[in-house]
Amino acid sequence: MMPFVLDQIDLKILNVMQKDASLSSAELASRVGLSQSPCWRRIQRLRDEGYIKSVVALLDDEKLGINMYIFAQLKMRTLDDDERERFRHEVDKIPEVLECWTVFGDTDCMLKVVAPDVKWYQDFIFYVLLKLPGVIDISSIVTLTDTKKQTALPLTIRQFSPSKGR
Repeated sequence: MMPFVLDQIDLKILNVMQKDASLSSAELASRVGLSQSPCWRRIQRLRDEGYIKSVVALLDDEKLGINMYIFAQLKMRTLDDDERERFRHEVDKIPEVLECWTVFGDTDCMLKVVAPDVKWYQDFIFYVLLKLPGVIDISSIVTLTDTKKQTALPLTIRQFSPSKGR
């Protein structure tokens, strides 16, 4: 199945939806300059093609007692295929871990963790993270203030060209 090319209307729909997916199809159609039926068909096509993975509600972290975001950088011993799969499976079961990334550099893996406070996170390190398969060391970056926090992806990526004279 060949993926279709996104046109400007598709990009507008995606842009509006990722900022407010609670809009009715009539409201969304009005914002992107379409009538309701063609807009709905495009949304269905975008879902079918996998551009829209899910529609979610963004919650207020502070009201839910989440006061800190921490990036835990894990140093791992060399894992075989089964151990790597077990690690992934164990991380998937931890609700406080929002994201898990394999990274280049001094560490092997980075987790985005939510926490109510530092004391809780200290216990989390000892009772959860250090018990994960293969983890031998953890360094953490504790966030203070979010100066930019968004979920919307850029729908076009800027292109840069080398500076003249360099």
